Amino acid sequence: MSEVGQRLVRVFWAVDRFLGGERPPTRAQKFAARHPVLLALLTGTVWAAYFLLLPGVQRSDFVIAPVGSFLLGGIFGLTALYERLRQRRLRRLGLWDGS
Repeated sequence: MSEVGQRLVRVFWAVDRFLGGERPPTRAQKFAARHPVLLALLTGTVWAAYFLLLPGVQRSDFVIAPVGSFLLGGIFGLTALYERLRQRRLRRLGLWDGS
């Protein structure tokens, strides 16, 4: 990795530490890290159901539902992947035993 890349990684983890990233994960964070794809699919499904199953569905909702569910599910999935990396880092540093 280049020097700039290493510097960006160090800055990223410094911001994470500042925001409390060295605390042990909660039960929900453990679930998200173990099942990022499931979390993304559930979030996207709930979003799509919200727009398509409510009374008074409009024509534009058929566009908003799949696009919004894809974007929101992707954001939640990427956040869960970040949490997985954070937990892996905590184990590597010996700050958390993984239980």
